[in-house]
Amino acid sequence: MKKSYSIFHPSVFYFIFLVWITVFLGLKVNGQGNINVNPRRVIFEGQKRIIELNVNNDSQDSAKYVISFVQIRMTEDGVMQWITTPDSGQKFADKYVRVFPRTVLLGPGNTQIVRLQMARTDQLESGEYRSHLYFKSLVPQKALGAEDINKNTGVFLNIEATFGLTIPVIIRVGESTTFLKISNIKVESVADGTKKLQLTLNRTGNMSLYGEVTVFYISPGGKETQIGILGNVAVYTPNTLLNLTIDLDKNQNFDLSKGKIRVVYSSKSGVKTEKIAEAELVL
Repeated sequence: MKKSYSIFHPSVFYFIFLVWITVFLGLKVNGQGNINVNPRRVIFEGQKRIIELNVNNDSQDSAKYVISFVQIRMTEDGVMQWITTPDSGQKFADKYVRVFPRTVLLGPGNTQIVRLQMARTDQLESGEYRSHLYFKSLVPQKALGAEDINKNTGVFLNIEATFGLTIPVIIRVGESTTFLKISNIKVESVADGTKKLQLTLNRTGNMSLYGEVTVFYISPGGKETQIGILGNVAVYTPNTLLNLTIDLDKNQNFDLSKGKIRVVYSSKSGVKTEKIAEAELVL
């Protein structure tokens, strides 16, 4: 079954690891979970050799992070998995990028510049290379409310977590041969009366794609209305398929037994938006 595409997604991933748990009751985690990195995608292409990241601590506490590279694969249902060995056709970028500094200590509201610089570019062959820059908190965080639960229930509770964030770092060499096709479009009715749209993005070529999917309803009279949108949708190499499920606007009462649905995948570069692919479903 196709799964919803996660919006924590391929551009930025947040991780919270529970290090020691006796009982977990859905408590909030306190501490260094307010790091903000901009830009949230790093792409080296053309003559670009140096990119700077602004790392900001939005919390009221000091935060310390160590920076490293991790490797991630995307499944056909959009699930992100950490790996150590590249899949067939996948190339890692980490050995071609230097990062400085590797540790950041941020006071409340402070910002640190982290510089990424290309290295060993003479060893790069045509195609796309990808790794993910991982910002890992060095200070365990304790859950809020643990003391109250201990006092009221007598249950021992000790929760500590390590917060982290990753962003993709991509190197592109040569001309893109990437092509995208949209297929397998169908409307699914849910038990609560809402409707979802399922579809598949089919990627071919040597580079990944990143953009948004917009869904329009076209009435039998030709009137077009946007009824769904999903942003931050990446199809990474070497994947050739990505299955998506998009929630349709429940506030608009359309008769989806007639008319058409139009699906558009588009990508933004600066202020320019480019349509990459579109397809229609006759209802």
